Amino acid sequence: MPFAYSPDSAQLLRALRDSGADVAFNLVESVLGQGDLAGVAAAVLARLRVPFTGASAAALACAADKCFAKRLLRSADLPTPDWSEPPQWNGFSADATYVVKSIDEDASIGLDDGAIVGASEVRERAAACAAKYGGRWFAEVYCPGREFNLSLIETNCVARALPIAETRFEGWSPDRPRIVGYAAKWDDASPDCTGTPRAFGIERESPLLAASLCELALSAWRIMSLRGYARVDFRLDSTGSPTILEINPNPCLEPHAGFAAAAAEAGIGYSELIEHILQEALRSGGG
Repeated sequence: MPFAYSPDSAQLLRALRDSGADVAFNLVESVLGQGDLAGVAAAVLARLRVPFTGASAAALACAADKCFAKRLLRSADLPTPDWSEPPQWNGFSADATYVVKSIDEDASIGLDDGAIVGASEVRERAAACAAKYGGRWFAEVYCPGREFNLSLIETNCVARALPIAETRFEGWSPDRPRIVGYAAKWDDASPDCTGTPRAFGIERESPLLAASLCELALSAWRIMSLRGYARVDFRLDSTGSPTILEINPNPCLEPHAGFAAAAAEAGIGYSELIEHILQEALRSGGG
């Protein structure tokens, strides 16, 4: 029985009891309209000792702060693009190109062609985005290479990689930055959306690159203490080496979204996928 999350733990517990559920499928993406508070739902479920799907509150909170997650990756010697964040804005390279991104919100909010700027323009762009959308903003070195999404699923407490999806940029002018912006994600009729199709097959085309992506994604899973299912996003840098852009411990599970597509490519039907995630949460006592 679906129901909206309530910060009132007593109300939440009543709803769970009334439903007769053995496990909660945690699809909470924001609390009080803030994406960085999504982990609160997992924390409340854990406090109530209710098994639930997906990552723990700590993992959700860590991933929700992109700069904190990047520091964790760097501490484990995992590659992630150089970045700078307020208020110090240290470490800029005068000859680098940057992507100005939200620190604590996903869904590509504020991400469009204007987000790609030189070092001298970062502060102005970040301030404009903060004024328009709120929240905190940082700058990450723009990686010009190919983009990959690697979905991970847990079986018997062991994560495994699903087939790797590549985001293709088709029909884009040579001088336009290759980014999956807000329109590409949410405006199905836009040229950006139709021009960024998903493709599989890197495992056959370039097995060494695919193996590297899998190894890095599984290392990120371990360093972030992920659980259940997750997605790791990559870009290749100017040398063709993979770098980790973001870790999403609560990726979209809509039937036509990337995670379900990767599962289908592995021969896992949608109903089977959802059942697998639920059973894994019960098996591991998720929560």
